[in-house]
Amino acid sequence: MTDILKRNNVKIYGSGEQTILFAHGFGGDQTAWKYVLNAFTEKYRVVLFDYVGSGNSDHSQFRAELYSSLSGFAQDVLAICEALGLHQIIYVGHSVSGMIGLLAALEKPEYFKKMVFLGPSARYLNDHENGYIGGMDRSDLDALFEMLDNNYLGFSRALAPSIMGEKTSPENQEELVESFCAAEPSISQNFARVTLLSDTRAMLSKMTVPSITLQCADDVMAPETAGRYINQHTPKNTYLEINTTGHCPHISAPDVVIRVINDYILN
Repeated sequence: MTDILKRNNVKIYGSGEQTILFAHGFGGDQTAWKYVLNAFTEKYRVVLFDYVGSGNSDHSQFRAELYSSLSGFAQDVLAICEALGLHQIIYVGHSVSGMIGLLAALEKPEYFKKMVFLGPSARYLNDHENGYIGGMDRSDLDALFEMLDNNYLGFSRALAPSIMGEKTSPENQEELVESFCAAEPSISQNFARVTLLSDTRAMLSKMTVPSITLQCADDVMAPETAGRYINQHTPKNTYLEINTTGHCPHISAPDVVIRVINDYILN
């Protein structure tokens, strides 16, 4: 029997009655939450993990066919909840983990009390025919995949400043580069394709768990149009523009993220 806690490198901090589960985005691992973690451990039980194939998870458990869609990653979330006996948790998902969490909540809504989508997108590709702007045209995506396949290090260094936001510090940008470079390229290539080709728009209307969409300015990965689309098509979703820029505010502006998450949990 697979040891889920070891497989996903699950770490538990704090001892509060309410559990918060933080889920990292593409190219990262649980260390992405290090700037916000301590703000929650006094009052909450905090659970961090790495998706299979990321960080210090058991990479030998990665199977491309199992993680060929976001549903495979949602099963990681559910497996962790089951292994720890979690119910009615606060779920915080960055980037693609917003929609991964949504898929998990559609399958097991009883596991979740509230969900925080930090820089989410239900589809990264533009769908001009249906008036949807996700931020990328197919030609942009093809060029990105070509760089990803042929020069992973170059891909990491080229993309990190744009993802973090040009206004963030060089130290923050380099931190993201190091995170990308620490990942196994073949697994990252799979995760990137699954992420950037995903389309969960049809699932939004089925959501029953209350959620909030936290939108940053100048987010090249999840522009305002993407965040507003989620808000407009998801029942019980609140939309909030937070006072920061880029796609990784939990790294570049942790105090802002801590405040808005706390406000949402307590209201």
